[in-house]
Amino acid sequence: MAKPRGPLAKWLLRRVGYPLEAAFVFGIAGLFRALPLDAASALGGRIGRTVGPFLPGSRTARRNLERAFPEKPRAEIDAILRGMWDNLGRVIAEYPHLDEIGGFGPGGRVEVIGAEHIDALREDGKAGILVSGHFANWEVQSVTSRKMGVELAGVYRAPNNPYVGALLIDLRSAAGGTHIPKGAEGARTLLRVLSKGGHVGMLIDQKMNDGIPVPFFGRDAMTAPAAAQLALRLGIPLVPARTERLGGARFRITVLPPVEPPATGDRNADVRILMERLNHLLEQWIRERPAEWLWVHRRWPN
Repeated sequence: MAKPRGPLAKWLLRRVGYPLEAAFVFGIAGLFRALPLDAASALGGRIGRTVGPFLPGSRTARRNLERAFPEKPRAEIDAILRGMWDNLGRVIAEYPHLDEIGGFGPGGRVEVIGAEHIDALREDGKAGILVSGHFANWEVQSVTSRKMGVELAGVYRAPNNPYVGALLIDLRSAAGGTHIPKGAEGARTLLRVLSKGGHVGMLIDQKMNDGIPVPFFGRDAMTAPAAAQLALRLGIPLVPARTERLGGARFRITVLPPVEPPATGDRNADVRILMERLNHLLEQWIRERPAEWLWVHRRWPN
C-alpha cells in the first residue's frame, strides 16, 4: 500500500486499510495451504500468468528487460514476462508448503549440487554468509540449508503492514527462527549473529539507495555492500548459492565454493571487488534463466 498523507489518512490505513489487506492475504494463504503442494503451485502459476501482466509492476519489469536485453525481440521479452509472473505466482502459492519443498536427497523435491560447501559451513566452527538473489523460489535455499544442519538467519525487508509481516514470518518458520529486518537495529542483530558463529542468508540483488555503484548488466546499480564488508571484517566465508526451478515445485540448488577475498590493502577497494564478482555471477545466472528472476524491482535508476 502507498504511504498515506496526513493524520486521518494514516489512522484509516492503520485501522481499516491494513486489516482489510491482511484479511485478503490471509485468505489467499489459507487457500493455498488447503491445496496439495503441486496443485497450489500450478494454481499460483496460472493466476500469476493471467493477472500479472496487467499489474503496474509489469511496466517496470518490461523496461528492465528491454534495457538488460536490447537485442531480444518483443515476442521473447513477452515470453520472459509471462514466465516471470508464472514463477512469482508459484512462489506465493508455495509459501505454506516450504517445509515440504525443502526436503533433499532420494525422493525429495530439491537436488543439491555442491553440498560439500554447506557441510563445510556447518563443520568449520565459524560464522558464514550464504549469498544469492531472487531466483526461482528463493526461500527454498534456507529451508534446505536448515535440513542440512545450517540454519540461516534471514535478512528481509519488513512489510509496511504489520499483520502481513507477522504472517510472512510464520510462513518462513520452516526456513529458521531468526528473521532480521533491514535497518539500523537489524544491522546490529546481524553482527551479533555472526559474532557468535551463526550463519546468515542474504539476497543481494535489490537496489539500496545508500549502497555503492557496481556494474550490473552494463550499468551501475546501487548495491548493498554489507555481505562483502562483514565477510572481510570478520574473516568468514562468503558462499554464493543459486536456486533453479526444474518444473512445478521441484528445484535444484547449486552451492559454489566461497568467493576468494581480494587483498589489495584497501578495504573499500576489496569490498567493491567482491561485490563486482558477485554481481557478475548473478548476471550470469539471470542470463541463463531470465524468467526466474524478479524483474519487477526497480534495480537501476531511470
